Amino acid sequence: MKRLSFLTVIVLAGMIISACGAPAAPTMNSADVQSTAQAAAFTMVAETQAAVPTATPLPPTETPTQTALPTETPLSLPTLDVTFTPTTAPVSNNSGVDPCANRVLSHSPKGKTTIIRIANTTKVTVNVSLYLNETEGQGECGYRAYTLTKNNDVVITDLVYGCYSLWAWSDDAKDKFGASGGGCINNPDKWTFEISSGRIKFTQ
Repeated sequence: MKRLSFLTVIVLAGMIISACGAPAAPTMNSADVQSTAQAAAFTMVAETQAAVPTATPLPPTETPTQTALPTETPLSLPTLDVTFTPTTAPVSNNSGVDPCANRVLSHSPKGKTTIIRIANTTKVTVNVSLYLNETEGQGECGYRAYTLTKNNDVVITDLVYGCYSLWAWSDDAKDKFGASGGGCINNPDKWTFEISSGRIKFTQ
């Protein structure tokens, strides 16, 4: 644009000078004028193109992320938890095994009732296990357990006719012992198991 303005000023100045009667300068032929005009036009186009901003690629604003591909996860199969509880078949009297070996004697056994007294005549505490052998007809049997302090006793009124065994023992350092005894009862009278050191006496 500056070159074009300068050229325009020169042309206008020449025209003014020629109009004022100054001596005429040598004139250019038409071919030179045309070449000069083309050169000026090409210069304008080149400067205009140079002034146009170029398209600069912009940097990406988002950071690319990599998404993990889905992986194959094996399916979990259902499990079957089964608990088997062993069962014990009832023991027959004909098998030779005592069916009362692990049974607790009922507090209301069937049969004719009797009374049993267990007396501790020692100076220490004793543990006692009373066992009723299986009764005929009623099938009553089993164990009962007692703890008797020194010179103490217990009277049991809910027992029945039958044969009994008694075990007594003490872990006391003053009188450590173990003893056993037994007998059969066939009447309602009071029967007594008397415990002394190392001995059990069964009396009516």
